[in-house]
Amino acid sequence: MTSEALESACAAAWRAPVRARLGDWLLRWADGFTGRANSALALGDPGVPVPEALRAVCEFSHSHGIPPIAQVIHGSAAEAAIAAAGWIEHSAHPAGHEVSVLLGDAGSAPGDAEVLAEPTGEWWELCAGTSAPSEAQRYVLTTGDIGYGVVHDGGRVAGAVRAAVVGDLLHVSRLAVRPSCRRRGFAVALMAAAGQWANHRECALQVSVRNAPALALYGRLGFTEHHRYRYWVPPQTTCEDPKS
Repeated sequence: MTSEALESACAAAWRAPVRARLGDWLLRWADGFTGRANSALALGDPGVPVPEALRAVCEFSHSHGIPPIAQVIHGSAAEAAIAAAGWIEHSAHPAGHEVSVLLGDAGSAPGDAEVLAEPTGEWWELCAGTSAPSEAQRYVLTTGDIGYGVVHDGGRVAGAVRAAVVGDLLHVSRLAVRPSCRRRGFAVALMAAAGQWANHRECALQVSVRNAPALALYGRLGFTEHHRYRYWVPPQTTCEDPKS
């Protein structure tokens, strides 16, 4: 699978409530919930010169009240063109602007984790950081063929994960284990439950290169890096919001 095809599949597994096409590029809005759902996925040909496409990204972002950001495959022709147009790496991105896209097998070892058909309050708490998700959070996390993985410790949910199937690909995200429950195999059990639920499809993960514990976990499970993407933003002197 090419990097472009894999990024397209991951985007389909993580759908923003507002999407617009600019040639092959995909513009997205999700009320600020995650960079992936609030950036322009710059794959292929935007159908216009890249500087013009970036102006369209700015206009879309400003009209929806989010900062303009482009998600671009590291080392691609699109990244070179965006850099040549004056945009800069979004090094201030809170989760890290460089992301490793991993492929592997989620596993199938039997465990105590299960995949639910509907999210619970504790699942929301762990995977979204709130028991009262916004409309945008609900859309992003529940749209598509989704499984809601949980693992229990006694009477409470100790960990949770989101699993999404797109074609032959399993996309895993938002894996979280309560701090008091870590180092007890719950993350591995959640991955295995997601793999079983998805009928052992190839699994894709997107992990910030700054997230050393997650990268170590997935490395132990046999995942390897397929490619990286980075977030890019315009310099402060350009792409200003006309409303500001």
